[in-house]
Amino acid sequence: MLIKNYSNFSLEAGTDEAGRGCLAGPVTAAAVILPNDFEHKLLNDSKQLSQSKRLLLKPIIENIATSFAITHLDPLIIDEINILNASIKAMQESILKLNPYPEYVIVDGNRFKPIPNIPHSCIIKGDSKYMSIAAASILAKTYRDEYMNQIHEEFPMYNWKQNKGYPTLEHREAIRKYGVTKYHRMSFRLLPEQLKLDF
Repeated sequence: MLIKNYSNFSLEAGTDEAGRGCLAGPVTAAAVILPNDFEHKLLNDSKQLSQSKRLLLKPIIENIATSFAITHLDPLIIDEINILNASIKAMQESILKLNPYPEYVIVDGNRFKPIPNIPHSCIIKGDSKYMSIAAASILAKTYRDEYMNQIHEEFPMYNWKQNKGYPTLEHREAIRKYGVTKYHRMSFRLLPEQLKLDF
């Protein structure tokens, strides 16, 4: 059973990201402020939901949210500042886009860098505990999947429509066969035997 609020503030935002472990594509974050009377029996951590349920919940969350925002950070930024910092930056940028501005933020996970004048708490497995983080996890995942479906059209040989950029055997075999694209994260271990990858 998901809990509504962590703090006593009425404008509490939840934030989460998707795509940290991928070899290609952006890391995508979402931030969501839900109204205090929001309830939906399907709402849960996006990883616990089927794709069809996530797609069903996406417009419901968007229509009922007090505010929501999405941020994609591309592989160049991930390679420059590392995936942890990029994930935090994407969440921060999403929070800063919210209107109204949140009075408090709850973050999925155990790492975050404070935003001036907005208190926050990090909650491990927060996406399976709090409604706003669960909602953010669903938006981050569905928006990122949409992005990967679009760039799949550009490079269909990697089958990003299916694997979403994660390190599947099929994806790694395609990297071995076709090399890398502008969407691959060069700081990641793209092949188990990295030295054999010809740049």
